[in-house]
Order: sequence, then structure tokens, then C-alpha cells
Amino acid sequence: QVSLVESGGASVQAGGSLRLSCASSASILSMMCMGWFRQAPGKEREGVANIFKPDGTTYYADSVKGRFTISLDNAKNALYLQMNSLEPEDTGMYYCASSHSGDMCYALIAGEFGYWGQGTQVTVSL
Repeated sequence: QVSLVESGGASVQAGGSLRLSCASSASILSMMCMGWFRQAPGKEREGVANIFKPDGTTYYADSVKGRFTISLDNAKNALYLQMNSLEPEDTGMYYCASSHSGDMCYALIAGEFGYWGQGTQVTVSL
């Protein structure tokens, strides 16, 4: 069983930066796709960024392209999300997720992921 634990969420002002981390209790070597999702109150969970582990290809939601960067440290079994130029619309609970399948990694679809963390809150104010 894989346990994912997110950290790094905080309250920041618009224009600020945060770095989220996701630690895995087990080796992520068998995972093909890992990603970050977020959910704002009253809204559906949406994909933010994914990384296809075999070749490191990254995928981003249009709303975060150029501002967010996803990265992976296999040696530490850790996933990161660097978030710059934060906007109030980025507010939400951020979740780390992983999947043994990489076929749909590009699609940023929550249903493709079998392992989830509990989330870390990001709040961006004006």
C-alpha cells in the first residue's frame, strides 16, 4: 500500500510563491504517473500538473502553465510542485496522486489515479 503525505500549503498573498511536497511511504519506482490536483470549495477536483515517470514528460493545466513546475525525486520518493505568481484562483486543497498506469497521464484526470494523499491547503489572498 502506498501512503502519500503532502506538505507545504500555506496562506500567501497574490504574486507569492509556494513549494508543495509529497512524500511517499513506499517506493514510487512502480508508479508510471504522478500528479497534483486541487479542489476549491464547491468545485470539482481538477488536475494541475502530471509527470510521466519513464521519460519525465510533464503536463499542465492551461491555468497554471508558465507559473507552476512539477518535479520528481525518485531517490527520495518525493514529488514537488513549485508554484509562482500565485493568484486568488489558485486557492484550494492540493492533493498528490500516483498511478501504476501512465496511459492517460497527459489528460490530468483524477479517476486515473489510485493513490491519494490527504491534501494540503493553499490560500491566496489579494
